[in-house]
This record gives sequence, C-alpha cells and structure tokens, in this order.
Amino acid sequence: MNYKIPQLKKQVRGLIIFFMAALIFSGATAIPAETELTILLQYIPSDSVIGSLLATVLEAVRDTQAHYPFLFYGNDWLAFAHFVIAVTFIGVLKDPVRNIWVLEFGMIACIMVVPFALVAGGFRGLPIWWRCIDCSFGIIGFIPLWIGYRKTRQLERLNKEDRLNIIF
Repeated sequence: MNYKIPQLKKQVRGLIIFFMAALIFSGATAIPAETELTILLQYIPSDSVIGSLLATVLEAVRDTQAHYPFLFYGNDWLAFAHFVIAVTFIGVLKDPVRNIWVLEFGMIACIMVVPFALVAGGFRGLPIWWRCIDCSFGIIGFIPLWIGYRKTRQLERLNKEDRLNIIF
C-alpha cells in the first residue's frame, strides 16, 4: 500500500471535520438571534455603521418576537438545514473517493451562495457590505472543500496505482 494514502485520508478528514463543525456552528447561531445581537451590541459602538444597523436589526427582532414569534420558526429550519447538510459529509469521512460527489455538491452550494446573497440581499434592502460578508461564507467554505476534493482525487489515483501494482 502506498504510504501517502493514510496521510491523505487523514488530511481530507480534518478538512471535512472543520467544514462540518463550521456548518453546525453557523446553523446553531441562527437560533438565538436576540441574545447574540444583544451581546454584539455591548462591544460594537452604536454610533458606527455596523452598530447602527445591528441596533435596527435587534429592534426588529424584538418587535417580531413580541408580535409574530412564529416567524422565527424559519430560523429554526435554517439551523436544521445546516445540521442536515453537515450530516451528508459523514459519507466523505467514511470513504472520500466513493463519496466525492458530496464534496462536489458542497462546492456547488458554496458557489451558489454568492449570487444568492447578492440578489436576495438586494431585494431585502441589505447594504452591499453585508451581502459581501454573506458571500464570504460561501467563498471561505469553498476553500476546504476544494482542497479536500483535490486530495481525494489524488487518493483515487493512488488507489488505482495500488490495485494495478497488486495485479502485476
């Protein structure tokens, strides 16, 4: 067996565990919006652009919570979707080569974040800098998946070479 195979598998697993943890963390932060905003505003000056926007968002969250709390059920489903997407990557942890399609799916999803954030954020009146922050999640998420994809392709080649060496 090629000595590089276990090392590559370990590297792919590390990247995927990082990505899964980021997805789970990101999803979990969708649930306690009011608490998070309250904490953030303790550290961000209210007279700054970000502080002013976050104060407006907090006011809207509190108003919505008081009058229409069922709307936050959408945030709960957003969190759930993050958790479910993270679970799909378990297949990559088990067998990266066989489940390379999950990496491809993840990279496509990350790319789709950019136009979605720009267009949907524009429709919702979010400032461009906010939409760029949202886009960065797709760009940053793409990086470990792309590296994992490249390493998985390398694993695939090494596995084929090993099978050929056994035959001959």
